[in-house]
Amino acid sequence: MSLLILLVVLAVVFALWAVGIYNGLVTGRNAFKNAFAQIDVQLTRRYDLIPNLVEVAKGYMAHERETLEAVIKARAAAVSGLAAAKASPGDAAAMGQLATAEQGLGGALSRLMVVSEQYPDLKANQNMMQLSEELTSTENRVAFARQAYNDSVMAYNNKREMFPSSVIAGMFNFVAAALLEITEPAKREAPKVSF
Repeated sequence: MSLLILLVVLAVVFALWAVGIYNGLVTGRNAFKNAFAQIDVQLTRRYDLIPNLVEVAKGYMAHERETLEAVIKARAAAVSGLAAAKASPGDAAAMGQLATAEQGLGGALSRLMVVSEQYPDLKANQNMMQLSEELTSTENRVAFARQAYNDSVMAYNNKREMFPSSVIAGMFNFVAAALLEITEPAKREAPKVSF
């Protein structure tokens, strides 16, 4: 009789332990999905600013049509990459597609900014200055959101890989989440002024 009670108590303790680990894994997965939702908000804001930036630049940069078209094409690819990543946050292929698209968009925007420097009237345009400032601010928000996402992914992946959580994670198919790693475009050097 006492052996039966001991076995029942051990089974209940084991079940509670397994439920605790399972709930911790679910919490971790939900945390990185929520963190990705913040990236989605900031990237969507960024993508919404870009057509306005291009529209303002069009009036001044008639001879730079290919630069403007490259930005529009890169934005479309980035929107598509975000949609794929939004459908399955943490999926390695989706995160890779988004990272690649973001790198392309960052490069196209950098080229647009370099070319816009050659047009003093465009640089002085109030709308262009405001849009550039909003875009810079949004870039910073994207970087912070990406860092929060990557931190959440790391915490989740650590939890699912450590013993004994790895046993429960394997039983219930908790797969590894992928980081969002975007290589920033090369920074422009400040122009050198000499007298």
